[in-house]
Amino acid sequence: MNLTTWKPLKDIEEMFHYHPRFQQSNRNIATRQEPASTEWSPAVDIIESDHEFLIKAELPEVKKEDVNVNISNGVLTIDGERRFEQESKDGKKFHRIERFYGHFTRSFSLPENIKEANIKAEFKEGMLTVHLKKSEKEAPKNIRVEIAA
Repeated sequence: MNLTTWKPLKDIEEMFHYHPRFQQSNRNIATRQEPASTEWSPAVDIIESDHEFLIKAELPEVKKEDVNVNISNGVLTIDGERRFEQESKDGKKFHRIERFYGHFTRSFSLPENIKEANIKAEFKEGMLTVHLKKSEKEAPKNIRVEIAA
C-alpha cells in the first residue's frame, strides 16, 4: 500500500492550467489584452405553465440588434454576440477580464404541442424571453377500420 501526500494547492494549480475557462481568464489577467473571441453560452431558464413554455436567456450587455431567434425543423436557436469594450482613450485600463465575449448559440428542440407561428420574443434589460404558446389538444378520434375479405 502506497501513501501519497495530498497537495491541495497543486490540484488547484492544475485545474487553472488545464481548464479552458481558467486558461482564458488567466491569460487576460497577465497580459491585459483583449480577450480572444470565444464561444460561450448564456444561462437559460425554461418554465412551463398551462398555456405556454417560456425560455428566459440572460444576455447582459448584449444589444437587441446583436441577438437572433430562429426556428428550423422543430429547433429553436438563439444566437448572437457580446462585444468586448475596448480600452478607451480617457485612460481606462482593464486589470481583470473574467467574462466571456464573442459569439454564442443555444438550441432547443420544440415540443410537438407548440405552433411555430405563435412564437414571440421580447428583449428587456438584458433578458431575452421567448414565449412558446401551446396549441390546443385535439380530442382523440375513434376510427373504425374495415376488414377486407
